[in-house]
Amino acid sequence: MIETQDLRVGYYPGLDILQGVTLTAAPGRVTAVLGANGVGKSTLLKAIYGFLKPTAGRVLVDDAEITTVSPHRMVAYGLTYAPQQPGIFADMSVEENVLLGAWSFRRDHSRVKRKLEENYDRFPILKDRRRSQALTLSGGQRRMVELARAMMTDPRYLLIDEPSAGVAPTIAEIIYATLAGLRDAGVGILLVDQDINRAMSLADYVYIIDLGRKRREGTPAEFPDLVAAFWWD
Repeated sequence: MIETQDLRVGYYPGLDILQGVTLTAAPGRVTAVLGANGVGKSTLLKAIYGFLKPTAGRVLVDDAEITTVSPHRMVAYGLTYAPQQPGIFADMSVEENVLLGAWSFRRDHSRVKRKLEENYDRFPILKDRRRSQALTLSGGQRRMVELARAMMTDPRYLLIDEPSAGVAPTIAEIIYATLAGLRDAGVGILLVDQDINRAMSLADYVYIIDLGRKRREGTPAEFPDLVAAFWWD
């Protein structure tokens, strides 16, 4: 599983955004991290994936410490990351963008072909538009490209930030259904989301963060009132 232990992280010396966050995210489960804007949810994912170096605490994956591991090495530990703003290359085709996810095994042509077809099965519209420049895609379609590229490596864990931000409702349904399918296939998903209703309907376990600290945790059944879950003393 992914574990953070008393994690403290910030963007500037002496100013930690996360102030001692401990959580776990298990394989085959969706673990949702919820909270208002600016409380440290995205910072948490960036710290786990190595974009930010903690000032204290540890990050472990399957008991291996990755606290100081660089982002480009995370694939070797079975992690992949889909940030809130899809980082696709607008002048490249859809297929070229997706194939970037296969860079580490690019010479294994049979595997590349198999993984590409698996992702086209997940997102048929990408197959229809595989020769199109990515700049012509809608926001939701760009999110699909980001997810397809991330899944090329057969990750054990997916870190995903705001999967439906700026996405049409019909596309959001496809994305959340895809996440559910990945979970059922054994992928551990650490989900940061502001769509509380969708996140709670998908999640197996929930953490609520406020001002860089973990305030509450539990199964969705322990939060019967989704609005009240964000009120505390």
